[in-house]
Amino acid sequence: MADQPRPRKVAVLRRAVERARHRLLQGEERGLEEEDVVEALKEVNTPGLRRVLNATGVVLHTNLGRAPLAEVAADRVVEIATCYSNLEYDVEEGERGSRYAPLVALLSELTGAEAAVVVNNNAAAVLLTLAAIAQGGEVIVSRGELVEIGGGFRIPDVMRQSGARIVEVGTTNRTRLADYEAAITPQTKLLLKVHKSNFALIGFTEEVSSAQLASLGQRVSLPVFEDLGSGALVAFDELEGEPIVSQAVSSGVDLVSFSGDKLLGGPQAGVILGTSALVEKIAAHPLNRAVRVDKMTVAALEATLELYRDARLEEIPVQRLLRQSPAELRARAERLRLLLQAAGVEATVERSSGQVGGGALPSAAPPSYACALVPHSPLKLQEKLRRADPPLITRVTGDRLLIDVRCLEDRELELVARIVTAEA
Repeated sequence: MADQPRPRKVAVLRRAVERARHRLLQGEERGLEEEDVVEALKEVNTPGLRRVLNATGVVLHTNLGRAPLAEVAADRVVEIATCYSNLEYDVEEGERGSRYAPLVALLSELTGAEAAVVVNNNAAAVLLTLAAIAQGGEVIVSRGELVEIGGGFRIPDVMRQSGARIVEVGTTNRTRLADYEAAITPQTKLLLKVHKSNFALIGFTEEVSSAQLASLGQRVSLPVFEDLGSGALVAFDELEGEPIVSQAVSSGVDLVSFSGDKLLGGPQAGVILGTSALVEKIAAHPLNRAVRVDKMTVAALEATLELYRDARLEEIPVQRLLRQSPAELRARAERLRLLLQAAGVEATVERSSGQVGGGALPSAAPPSYACALVPHSPLKLQEKLRRADPPLITRVTGDRLLIDVRCLEDRELELVARIVTAEA
């Protein structure tokens, strides 16, 4: 520990002493040992937020940070984070500017929207939009669209915090345009449509389309807001059913919101698109100050949107990971199997089903391939792999531990094999 700064040495020794004290209190007759110091130093030197290897097959894994950034986006973040920038300075005019300026033109070009504002996530986008447009009034929404998002947060609870009153219409499985019409009162300020991102209704169902709701809004002079959830900028031929942002905008709805770190493949953000008059009202609301994005988010999102504009989708990790062919995935799994076999670890390649994750396309199960191990205790091996450096996060199915290769890069296979070999 000689090369460690004094405050770190103190932290390490305190942690080591605490380990020894805990043993003594448990009845063990071992005092402070060198191993305690070594383990404590490792713990102190390990960042709380660190890289993991995603072998779950879930691309937008919320617990694992959702979308990994494109390299150009990460480089842009480093540049902006380590230097001064023109975040709110108009270089051409030499006066105060808008932090949204680098994003508005790109978002308008890619989606057809008149204007845009960006906040720190989509829940904030919904909260801000309702507060700015419907505070003190009623918001009409289908009962079947009142979803619960990750972490136990429910759309109705988010809506109530805006000061708007929820008016539920229809039933869980069927809502008609007439249900919205019948619920309109002088207190109604907004018609809301929420994409059912993380669940699917099948069977005897009916819902009102964006275009139908937009037509009703125009007829009764009420704005229509659609929360798209994940928000795909381009279609995935292999994964049908996710609405495309530009299609929502062209349907005639007045406002649209979606996430930045899901199918878009950028940083965590909530994007609000719509008519200039409504977006200006949203941007001017005092709550916008509390949920605004920082310079690093602006930098990463701008770089990601530029990749879409330039048709360089293969450089966006989420796009690349979701568009892999079964043949490509099987070949990668076979390469990993051979690496494991060379190290004396037996594994088989088998077909598996992944998930998009992040609340997107809940019924989709994109085919993938995995290396399957049959250890004496799959759960114990899974725990050991999770505690490796870096942690390898896997799945257990029955008596098998699965290392799904969809979210593993080719350059990571040797590292994965070394970790498995050391722990198996």
